[in-house]
Parts: sequence; structure tokens; C-alpha cells
Amino acid sequence: MLFCSIWLGFFAYKHVAYSHELWWHFSFRGEASRFLRAAVGSGILLLLYALTRLLKPAAANPDLPDAVALEQAAQVLCAKGNAVANLAFLGDKSLLFSPEKDGFIMYGVEKKSWVSMGDPVAEPALARDLAWQFREMVEEHGGQTIFYEVGPELLHLYLDMGLALFKFGETARVDLAGFSMEGNRRGNMRTTLRKMEKEGCSFEVVAPDVVAELLPQLKEVSDSWLATKNVREKGFSLGCFDTNYLRHFPVALVRQGDGIVAFVNLWPGSGKQEIAIDLMRYRPDSPNGIMDYLFTELILWAKAQGYDYFDLGMAPLSGLENRPFAPLWHKVGAFIYNQGEHFYNFEGLRSYKAKFDPLWEPRYIACPGGLSFPQVLLNIAALTSGGMKGIIGR
Repeated sequence: MLFCSIWLGFFAYKHVAYSHELWWHFSFRGEASRFLRAAVGSGILLLLYALTRLLKPAAANPDLPDAVALEQAAQVLCAKGNAVANLAFLGDKSLLFSPEKDGFIMYGVEKKSWVSMGDPVAEPALARDLAWQFREMVEEHGGQTIFYEVGPELLHLYLDMGLALFKFGETARVDLAGFSMEGNRRGNMRTTLRKMEKEGCSFEVVAPDVVAELLPQLKEVSDSWLATKNVREKGFSLGCFDTNYLRHFPVALVRQGDGIVAFVNLWPGSGKQEIAIDLMRYRPDSPNGIMDYLFTELILWAKAQGYDYFDLGMAPLSGLENRPFAPLWHKVGAFIYNQGEHFYNFEGLRSYKAKFDPLWEPRYIACPGGLSFPQVLLNIAALTSGGMKGIIGR
């Protein structure tokens, strides 16, 4: 375009004799002089733009993990992984391993945002070096370092890295040692268990090696649930119905007669410190209270297996204070939490999990602060929803 405009300029003003004075001639009708100055100015701007594009960091194109990388991640998870780290098997996040392959960070890239899903999966001493390794890699590509849904244990590390902290919500963890079905508070749960048993429902947990033969039935349950809820599969921070992904985990089932009416896959942590739920699906025509029955039986099963905590998952925007001196993000988040029921059942989700008397632990986003935070949230939403189209559609 610049070449064509210069050619047209020389063609239009070929009748004007060139002289050095043309560069400094200013008048309302001095088109030839204006053309010369504009051509040089446009050429300089184009050159600067080209140099900027040439010298900026290379575009990010991290590879997704192959079978070897997933096997290495599985070894780390068996030794020191928390329950959420099982998201590595989803395969939609790249993996950054420590030099000795005894720790990793799982991350995704959306525009300039490099988002680590959770804290580094490693021992605390190694997690510090791994986080800095991730930060240095992001800086080489000119990106923004972000740690998403991190717990309180490593907040000092993210502050040392120059990142700002924003509370994103709370996760519900049931202390299994203190959980009991006795007392008036558990009356509704006992009633639900008896009701489901009378309707012919039964509960069981199947091992990962048995899941493969059940996948066709599980897919029918999942498809009917998606169609009824009119939603699409998510990713990044949540599991989705993927046969290769589900083969890695035990699955809790509710059967009614010969058919499966509800299921949830489980994320076991190392050393039986915790176990968490991921994909929750049930048939639309299943008995009322089926998920209460499933969760109650799951908690009792996890306690019998010797786990310390049962993680019910996140309650987004929960625990944000809308007070006069609270940070602006807390006020905005609390407003969305209270008024955004049309888009997401924030209060209902927290109330449902609260019936199991969990311990509420905060979760944070560590990222660059200031005016970049809204863009960070948008990029995270794109990662979890499968792109910008997934943010707009359900």
C-alpha cells in the first residue's frame, strides 16, 4: 500500500519540478510538498513497525504433552501430587518439568497470558525454583506470568516474584476424621440414603482398569446431562468427558437396576491426604436427590479408605468482602456473586456444598496487577471455556 501510494504521488506531481525548497514549503495548496513529507514519514513508521515485529520475542507455541511426558507426570503425582494435579492427564495443558523430572507446572497460553493451573506440583523446596523457571520462560516470550487457583501455602513466593494477589473464591474440603452421620444435622442425609435404597439405587467405586468397559454407558449419561443443561464441555481447570482422560481414574457409580444413572470420576492425591471429585453427570430422569446420595456415599467411602480430606471443589467468587475499605476487585466480585444468578448459580453452589460442613479454603490468582487484570480474567475464561466463543455461548 505504501509503495502504491508513493507511485501515485510521483505520477500525480510529475509536472512539479523537484527542488530542496519543496520539503520546507507550507501552504494550503502545497500538495506536492505534503506528499514528500508524508511519504518519508510513512516510510519511517513502516520501518519502525517492521523492526518492532522483527525484534519482539518469538510467538508462544508450546507443545502439548505426549505419552512419555504424561507418564513422567504420573510418577510425580504418585510421589507428591495433590488431587487437582490430576488435571495434567487432560492433555490440554503443556508441562514444564524440573531438570530432574521430579516436579512440574501445567500451563496454558492465551495471547500474552501464560497461565499455570494451580501451584507447582513439587515439594515446597523445589516448587520455588520451578516457579522461577516458569517465570523466566514466560519473560523470554514477552508474556505475562499467571498462577491460577493457587492455595495459601506459596503466596509469599508469588509476592517475591512481583505478582499481585486476587482472591478468586473458596474450595470446600470435608475433614473426614470429624465427619459422622450421627445427629440431627445428618437427618436429611440418612433419609436420602434410605429413599435411594428403596428405589433400587446402589453405590460402588470401580478401579481405573474397569472403567474402559463402562465408557459407553457413561457416555450416554454424560450426553443426556449435557443436552438437558444446554451446556458445552469445559477444560483447563475442569475435566471433560474424554475416554483417554477418564481411563486414569477410579469412577464412583450409582446404579438403578442394571443401568448407570449417575457417576463422578475421582482425583486421588498422593499418600491419601485428599481425594477430590471432578466430572459429575447424572441422567435427567434419575430419582430426585441422586447427587446427594452419591456425595454422601462417596464421603463415607473415602473415610473408610483412610483419606484425610474430601475436596468438593471450588465455589467461585465465594468469600469476597463487599465492605467500604475492601479492594475494588472484592467489591466487583461480591456484586457478581450476589447478582449474577442468571449466568451462574454462585450462591446455590456454595449452599449445596455447605450442607456437608466443609472447611472453606481460599484460592487466589497471582498475576500482574493494575489495568491488565481484566484482560487476564478474559484470557483465563477463554482457556477454561475453549476459546472466546465458549465464553459467550453456554
